[in-house]
Order: sequence, then C-alpha cells, then structure tokens
Amino acid sequence: MIDEEALLDALNSTPVVDGRPQDRWADDAVLRQWAREHGGVDDAQAIEWLRTARDVLQVATRGPVPEADLRRILAGVQQVPEVGGATLRWRLHGPPERMLAVQLVLTWYDVQARRPGRLRPCGNDECRLFHLDRSRANTARWCSMKTCGNRLKARRHQERARHKPAT
Repeated sequence: MIDEEALLDALNSTPVVDGRPQDRWADDAVLRQWAREHGGVDDAQAIEWLRTARDVLQVATRGPVPEADLRRILAGVQQVPEVGGATLRWRLHGPPERMLAVQLVLTWYDVQARRPGRLRPCGNDECRLFHLDRSRANTARWCSMKTCGNRLKARRHQERARHKPAT
C-alpha cells in the first residue's frame, strides 16, 4: 500500500549525489523490489507505469499539474464500495499493471487535499528532493536542515561577509 512515506520515497528516487543527478528507479531490480514491498506487481509494464507516475507527480509537485498525463494513468480505474457489516471499504478496480501507479497518484491527491501546500520541492535549487512540511507554522523550506538548509545558510553568510565593506 502507498502511504505518505512511500509517496515521498517515490518522489525522492531521483536525488543529486555528489553534484550528479541519480535515478534510483533506473535499475529494474530496485524498482521491482520497491513494487513488491508496497504490495504491487513487479512485471515490466507495472514498473514502467510506476516510473511514469513518479515523473508526472514530480512535475505536478513543482508546478502546474499535468492533467492529461494523470488522466492517462487513471484511465479505466474505478473505486467500488464494499460493505462488510458495519464497515465500508473502497476497492480499486482496473488494469493490474497500473494499480500501484494509481495508488501513488491517489496518495498524492490525498496529501494535497489533507495537507494543502505542504508537499513541496526543497528550497535548495541544486537539490531535487521533496519534503512534506509537518511543522506547525508550515515554514519548512528544505528537505533537510542538516544538508540543504545549513549549506544554503553558510553560503549566504559567506557572500555577505565577502561583500561587507571594510571598516
């Protein structure tokens, strides 16, 4: 199942390491393992749909939502209510190779609805990671204060010190 942490893991599967963009999901074996760990099928079509969903959601989190791409992922999918005594569950029905990608998209929309504006890219332009701001004030800017936050603050301090007039 896809929860907020799995969504962040998917979005953050293209980090910058030592100044070079990486794609952890470029390795089919890694992505197949991820799919199995989250209850999905791991055939070639399923992992391609996962990559597509991840890429579309990264674009959507950074800027305008690519509606046509999201419609393509969700095409032919239905949520059907199932009653079991006093409980009501919604079951997804659709092409099996797309179900995990669909769950990824649905989780993204759920986070957008429950935590509007809190899922966003890191404030460091050199970083490609995303974070879910869980702070009360909704002011977190970086994926990690330890890495991106401190690095940017140190850089700004050095720039100010360099441009400070001599006394």
